[in-house]
Amino acid sequence: MTTTLISFLFAITILTLTPGFDTALVLRSAAAQGWKRASVTALGVTLGCLLWGVAVGLGLGALLLASEIAYNLLKWLGAAYLLYLGLKLLFNPRSQPEDVKSSDSAQQRYLTCFSRGLLGNLLNPKVGVFYVTFLPQFIPAGASVALWCTLMALAHMLLGLVWNAVLIGGSHYFARHLRQPSILKIMDRLTGCVFIGFAAKLAFSRR
Repeated sequence: MTTTLISFLFAITILTLTPGFDTALVLRSAAAQGWKRASVTALGVTLGCLLWGVAVGLGLGALLLASEIAYNLLKWLGAAYLLYLGLKLLFNPRSQPEDVKSSDSAQQRYLTCFSRGLLGNLLNPKVGVFYVTFLPQFIPAGASVALWCTLMALAHMLLGLVWNAVLIGGSHYFARHLRQPSILKIMDRLTGCVFIGFAAKLAFSRR
């Protein structure tokens, strides 16, 4: 069991460190909105991993493998959401960093950041397919599938939070320079192009 756990932690660490949409989203939030909202975004992203793990443990993830319709539906919803985020940044970039002036608007913007990270993860069926094919390899014989999938997804979530904290902390110094109006607008448009690229990659991907 020790060897299995070490193998799992090694594999999930490599997965976490691999750049993707989640990384781009967190870094963009850190540069444009500050470390607090970037942390909330990271929490939404990693919570999505936990929810996928619970779903796989309950057998719901297998639906993505068994049903072409379910997979394609979630895939196109995810691609459409990424495309929406990308186009919004591309054609409506920010010219000023976001400043919160009231507690109500602060809560609303934090919720927006959280939901953006959560939906970006949950609407990606490849995460579910990955979990349903990856996690069972590390479940001991006779153990509870639901419990182990949840625990492994929780480990992935905690590791993701630590890595995102490193990314946010590392970008803190550069964030002050990147939040200049002219640079912020360019960065938003570049990030929008990246999101559109991820949308296209997801839309044309196969299981």
